[in-house]
Amino acid sequence: MYVAVKGGERAIDNAHDWLAEERRGDPEVAELSLAQIREQMALAIHRVMAEGSLYDPDLAALAIKQSRGDLIEAIFLIRAYRTTLPRIGYSDPVETGSMICDRRISATFKDAPGGQVLGPTFDYTHRLLDFKLMADGEAPVADSAEPQTENIPRITDFLNRDGLIQTETPSDATPPDMTREPMEYPANRALRLQALTRGDEGFVLGMAYSTQRGYGRNHPFVGELRIGKVQVEMEIPELGFAIKIGEVTLTECETVNQFTGSKTEPPQFTRGYGLVFGQSERKAISMALVDRALRWKELGEDNMGAPAQDEEFVLSHSDNIQATGFLEHIKLPHYVDFQSELELIRKLRAEAMAATQKEAAE
Repeated sequence: MYVAVKGGERAIDNAHDWLAEERRGDPEVAELSLAQIREQMALAIHRVMAEGSLYDPDLAALAIKQSRGDLIEAIFLIRAYRTTLPRIGYSDPVETGSMICDRRISATFKDAPGGQVLGPTFDYTHRLLDFKLMADGEAPVADSAEPQTENIPRITDFLNRDGLIQTETPSDATPPDMTREPMEYPANRALRLQALTRGDEGFVLGMAYSTQRGYGRNHPFVGELRIGKVQVEMEIPELGFAIKIGEVTLTECETVNQFTGSKTEPPQFTRGYGLVFGQSERKAISMALVDRALRWKELGEDNMGAPAQDEEFVLSHSDNIQATGFLEHIKLPHYVDFQSELELIRKLRAEAMAATQKEAAE
């Protein structure tokens, strides 16, 4: 039982004032602007937008500033704000095949058609602290920026030409919207992918890692990882055609996975898929691995009892806002609950002590 705490308004107001003071920090130090957060903490911005399901870098920067850098709290703020926005319609599916890529790599073919574009990445850094960043200075300029490339052919398309990879059949059915309807099980793949792209990066990463360590049927190759901008279009009924309403940065990953075949399917490769707002390649790769693990039933594979193969376990625990709310509610007053537990423990101890004394007397 929860107990309402009365008379705490003044304490709560003081806590809010103290929080605002701590958020600001030393007033002698210049305050962070939203532009600075947006431009110099881009990966944090991207995570907040992805898991908050709202693509708006300025609002993500505001949420990060308001939350003192607590990204889960920032995601909570973004989701809460999102619920106040009117739903005026749905955009058309974005065409990632025409993505203008800042980064595009493949771990399956060295000479990938369209070329490998390394782009901005930590992959080749030495993970040593760069103390030059402690000093203010001019922004570094790359000697030779990687060219942006568009309409790059997909690696999986080349495998598909020879029938070496499972063919993905597009569906004309409108996918369910988990932000408008409660999750139901079993969930189709479109719904699972929605949950994973909104899911906590750390949780999805842990699930993906477990599949690589043997807790699930997964031996993946990154067929293709691409990061770049795509146009968003929306059908306007009054016009009778779609118009461009903006563009978003996305990370897309397709994994190529082993498959020995089944009674109905020949041996071939299968796919895992991940698509996330912003530059979030760790999340996209993790998502693709978990997506593949959850496809065991439709592929006619055996369930090995791995956590990543359990649809309800994965999807029910991947949302960091739900998890945070359930976890942090135990900070609320539970005085009645605890008093009843306390009385029970005292009673049990008294009964045990009486029994011990009785045995000693006999």
